[in-house]
Amino acid sequence: MAHDRSWEDRHGQACETFGRFLPDVDPDRVFVSMERKMGALGTFAFAAVGEMWNRPQLSRRDRSLMIIAVLAAQARDEELELHTGIGLQHGLTRSEIEEINLHVAAYAGFPAAMAASRRMDAAFCKAEGVERIEGRLPADHLSDSERLERAADVRRSLTNGRAEADPAEDLAAMTEFLGDLGEWAMLFAFGEIWSRPDLSRRDRSLVVIAILCALGQDSELGFHIPAGLHHGLTRVEVEEIMTHLCLYAGFPRSVDGMRAAKEAFAKIDERAAIS
Repeated sequence: MAHDRSWEDRHGQACETFGRFLPDVDPDRVFVSMERKMGALGTFAFAAVGEMWNRPQLSRRDRSLMIIAVLAAQARDEELELHTGIGLQHGLTRSEIEEINLHVAAYAGFPAAMAASRRMDAAFCKAEGVERIEGRLPADHLSDSERLERAADVRRSLTNGRAEADPAEDLAAMTEFLGDLGEWAMLFAFGEIWSRPDLSRRDRSLVVIAILCALGQDSELGFHIPAGLHHGLTRVEVEEIMTHLCLYAGFPRSVDGMRAAKEAFAKIDERAAIS
């Protein structure tokens, strides 16, 4: 980060961001309106959001992926509708945004995802100029054996091949550790949601890490941060998730998320040194 920019430099950068967010509105008008309505909060929201979204460590598409997920998980309805539209401008498709919401269901609960679906629909209808979204496809109707086979494949990628190779043995290990909850995690979260082809596993890891950070789930981050690295995220990108979320989940959650990331990296390096 440069430390010799003038206010005019920072304001210009923010105008660039808000020009993408709201392409039909003059960014300076947005700025004036935010300051008039919110005072200092408006100043900071315009400048900080504008600066953060221009950082190069993650693409704008990546940032929309995680911010939509976090806003949905937090039930931030008005902001979610706005950012769903922004996500479309940043290259996400409607099906990809709907796929994000499946992870919200698994990691923040179905009530959050159902409420988010309604706000997303409002943004989709506005973007497509329709009154109702038609033609959605249901999920595959899978048997338990199909779910288990898919779950085992996901678990191998999440753990970089350390999960049990035999699906039944991996299920047994999960249930021994978590009881019936382990079976649900294996068959539903991994066997149905994670195994879908509509988002890459890198994108899914980005979404899940962001949700877990925003919800303060540090122990789960200890598993999902290394999984994200196995799926193609870099350490710089993981740290940028935590940095960006200081604006959307608050500094305490972001600080805890960064600590979890540093601890996960250290454990990986320790294992590499031993081997």
